[in-house]
Amino acid sequence: MKKFEFLDITTADVCFKAYGKTLEELLESVALAINKIMLNGKIEPIEEREINVKANDLKSLIFEWINELLFFIDTESLFLSKFNIKVDEKNFTVSGKAYGESFNEDKHEILTEVKAPTYHKMEVKRENGIWTAQVIVDI
Repeated sequence: MKKFEFLDITTADVCFKAYGKTLEELLESVALAINKIMLNGKIEPIEEREINVKANDLKSLIFEWINELLFFIDTESLFLSKFNIKVDEKNFTVSGKAYGESFNEDKHEILTEVKAPTYHKMEVKRENGIWTAQVIVDI
């Protein structure tokens, strides 16, 4: 199963659809899509960080998840690529550990900056046992 794909439905932003068999896999796919938009190069799971995200519903959980990823990128130049997380679907929380590495100009190339996620045309659903999230991010 593919992790994500880019959709051509916006001109000034980037849209993607992420996939996962579980909500945990879906969030990992969202993170990989964000990394692919921003960075060229492999991200090794060298550094560990605690992840705790809380939201009011599934859409806002995706939104806050992306904000959490961007927080680590903006404050530590840390891109996260591997996750050991648990999603509490009833309380809309994510907790666990994330692993990644800091930007290294000898190894990575910055492609573009993701400024923020948007709620515009955001969709989160489960069909035929597969979770999908359509997300547009402001670049």
